[in-house]
Amino acid sequence: MTRTTIEQEAAQQTLCWQTRRHFLQRCTTGLGGMWLAGQSAHGSKAQRGTHFPPKVKRVIYLHMIGAPSQLELFDYRPELQRFDGKPCPQEYLEGQRFAFIQGTPMMLGPQYEFKQHGQSGAWVSERLPKFAGVVDKVCFIKTMQTDQFNHGPAQLMVHCGQPRVGYPSMGSWVTWGLGTENEDLPGFIVLLSGGRQPRVGNALWSGGFLPSVYQGVQCRSQGDPVLNVSNPAGITRDARRQALDTLKDLNQINHQTFGDPETLTRIAQYEMAFRMQMAVPAAMDISDEPQSIHDEYGAEPGKTSFANNCLLARRLVERGVRFVQLFDWGWDTHGSSKAESLNGGFVDKCRQLDRPATALLNDLERRGLLEDTLVVWSGEFGRTSMAENRGGMATKFIGRDHNPRAFTLWMAGGGIQPGMSYGETDAMGYQPAENPVQLRDFHATVMRLLGIDHERLTVPFQGLNQKLTGVKPARVIDEVLT
Repeated sequence: MTRTTIEQEAAQQTLCWQTRRHFLQRCTTGLGGMWLAGQSAHGSKAQRGTHFPPKVKRVIYLHMIGAPSQLELFDYRPELQRFDGKPCPQEYLEGQRFAFIQGTPMMLGPQYEFKQHGQSGAWVSERLPKFAGVVDKVCFIKTMQTDQFNHGPAQLMVHCGQPRVGYPSMGSWVTWGLGTENEDLPGFIVLLSGGRQPRVGNALWSGGFLPSVYQGVQCRSQGDPVLNVSNPAGITRDARRQALDTLKDLNQINHQTFGDPETLTRIAQYEMAFRMQMAVPAAMDISDEPQSIHDEYGAEPGKTSFANNCLLARRLVERGVRFVQLFDWGWDTHGSSKAESLNGGFVDKCRQLDRPATALLNDLERRGLLEDTLVVWSGEFGRTSMAENRGGMATKFIGRDHNPRAFTLWMAGGGIQPGMSYGETDAMGYQPAENPVQLRDFHATVMRLLGIDHERLTVPFQGLNQKLTGVKPARVIDEVLT
C-alpha cells in the first residue's frame, strides 16, 4: 500500500468520524461557535419557562382506550329515542366512512336513563351516579372531532397531534417545555389498567424527535414500579454509584469525541434511574394512605386497577410530576361480544370509572391541588347514533361503531370554567350542530393553560418547525377558560 493510499484512507476515516458539529466547532471563521450558540439558545428558550402566566402547573389525563359512547354517558339525545329501531337516514351515510357499518343500519336510542345534576343542570347517565355529584367542577366539550376512525391512529391524534408514530406526545412536549418540579422523579409518568396496552403501545408516550429523556416513563402499580429499577442481587447502592460514575466518565469522553447529544441524554437517564431507585417506590406505595382514602377511591394496594392509578396520579402530582397519563383499556363497545357491548362490558367499565374518577376530583380539591392541576377525560373518538352492523347484519349484542365526527371530552381544574358545557351535537348526537372543536384546538388550549404558546414551542424536524398542533390553524378555546 502506497503512502498516498494510506493518507487517502486516513482522510476518509477522519471524514466519517467528523460530524457537522465538529466541523462547525473547528471552523476558523468563528461561524461554528455562532451556530452552536444559536442551538444552545434555542434549547434554553424551549425550557426556560412560560410565554403567558400559567393557570395550571401539571396535567392528569384519563384516557379510556376504545372510545366510550358519549350517547350513554354525557350527551343526552332524547330525540334519538324516537328513531330507535328505524333505518338510518341516508344523509348520515352518504360519503361517510365507517370502521364496520355496511348498508343501512338501524338507529339506536340511548340505552340508559339520564338526569340533570348540580346547579349547572348537566345531563349524566345513570351509569355514573357518583360522578353526577361533581359535575359542577367539570367543563364538558361535546363536539370534539378527529379525522381518524381507527383506534391506533385516533389515539395517536389525541396524544401526539399526528396519526403516525414517531411524533412526541403531549406529555413530552410539556415536559420539554417546562421541565419537572421534582428532579428525583420523571416529569412524565404513564400508568396502565384494563389488562392490555393501547394498540400502538408506547408510541402514545414517545418523545419522538425530542431528546429521549422527555419520553413518558411507564410505571406499574404491582411489583417493581419500574422494571429493573432495583439493584441486582448482591449489588449495593454504593457499588451501583461507582459503576455509574465510571460509565459517566466514559460517556463524557464519547460525547467529546463525537458530539452526539443523545450521549448526554443517556447520562441524564442513568442518573435519573439512580435517583428513582429511592423516590419512585416511595411515591408508588399507596399502602401508607389511610383506609378512608382507599375506600373513597376503591383502591386495593398491590393490584393493578384504574382506582389504584387514580390514587397514584394524585400522589405523583403532589410530588411535582408534571404530566401523569392514565390509560384504561376495555371501552370498545361494538356489540360483537358481551364484553364489548353496551349492555355488558360497558356496565362494568362504568362501575370501574365512576368511583375513582369522582374521588380524584374531590381529593385534589380537598388538598388544594385542583386549582393548579388540569384533569382531562376522553376517549379517542365517539360512537355512532346507529347500531353496529357487520357485513350488513346486526350484531348479537348491543353496540355502536366508531364516530370521529363528535365525541365528549371533559376538563376540570385551574383556568377551566366549571359547571358548563361547550358545543352542541345535532338531535341524533351524530355530528356538531354548533361550536365544533378539533383536537389541535384542544391541544392549543391545554398549552395555554400551562402558559405555553403552542405556536412558539417548536423544534425543527424534516424541514418544518414542528409543534404539537401541527400545520393546520389551531385556536385556543377561550370560551371554556376563566
